[in-house]
Amino acid sequence: MKLDLDNLDIDDMVILVTGGTGSFGKAFLRRVLNNYRPRKVIVYSRDEQKQFDMQQDPEFAAHSNTLRFFIGDVRDYNRLEMALREVDYVIHAAALKHVTAAEYNPMECIKTNVHGAENLVMAAIRTNVKKVVALSTDKAVNPVNLYGASKLAADKIFVAANSLAGDTGPRFAVARYGNVLGSRGSIVPLFQRKIAEGVTVLPITDDRMTRFWITLEQGIDFVLSSLAMMKRGEIFIPKIPSMSVVDLVTSLAPDLGHEIVGIRPGEKLHEVMVTEDDARNTIELPDRYVIRPTLYPEWAAGYHPDEHPLEDGFRYSSDTNSQWLDPTAMRALLASTKIEVG
Repeated sequence: MKLDLDNLDIDDMVILVTGGTGSFGKAFLRRVLNNYRPRKVIVYSRDEQKQFDMQQDPEFAAHSNTLRFFIGDVRDYNRLEMALREVDYVIHAAALKHVTAAEYNPMECIKTNVHGAENLVMAAIRTNVKKVVALSTDKAVNPVNLYGASKLAADKIFVAANSLAGDTGPRFAVARYGNVLGSRGSIVPLFQRKIAEGVTVLPITDDRMTRFWITLEQGIDFVLSSLAMMKRGEIFIPKIPSMSVVDLVTSLAPDLGHEIVGIRPGEKLHEVMVTEDDARNTIELPDRYVIRPTLYPEWAAGYHPDEHPLEDGFRYSSDTNSQWLDPTAMRALLASTKIEVG
């Protein structure tokens, strides 16, 4: 996945990252602080211990003149509005992400993922932020669990926010992708822990299961490029490879077997990022798909000379994807990725 970041203009800008102490947030901050010259970068999160740990980390401490830490929750509108004063760009990574936890704590999931999105939209409009990119997930497409449903609702909120903002207000877009290698929520660290514990077989839910995969660094590239090229109301989707769960086990432990433990509540066999219905309003670029806002598709076009509409009936699904990872390719990706465990 080769992305063009030449048009990215974040030097001398103020950037705020919600959920900035998470796996994506920390990696994103490292990239921005080391590769660009922002005027200020604000970490907005509710975990004071994680913020303290980041402040003590020599890599982040070296940027103490640029880096700011703001304790707050996206559920708290007033605090969020205060944090967004004089901010140019927002990367919205804060979310409750665990499928099972959302099933057992539905109200908490809605408060963070849906009401938090609403709060961010209204606060960004009030403070005249320039751009907001919200992180989404393949689980938001035809959702079968509450986490996915809450992220679908959030995606709709961010797309609709462009109408609320009017012609002179902030611009909102969504970056949607699949499972992330290198994040704490990935299945890979779970398998690695079990291998270290000396298990003889690894548990998989169903041997037919497939997933989209992207590395943490590729995800950061994708979000930055989406920030650079966004116009108004798009959902950006990268072209990334799929892999079967059985091949993933083979990649990590070729000498171990696997046992079928059954699909968990709210889990799918395959993930989809563009449905047949979405495809009618989607354009294809060399490196991604762009779902245009349904009510105002004219907002999103003219990115690349080779862009074109998708053919009728197109579906971007992890089981029918044209790009696939085999165990050798996955091991190469893992070798280049620092997996965060814990």
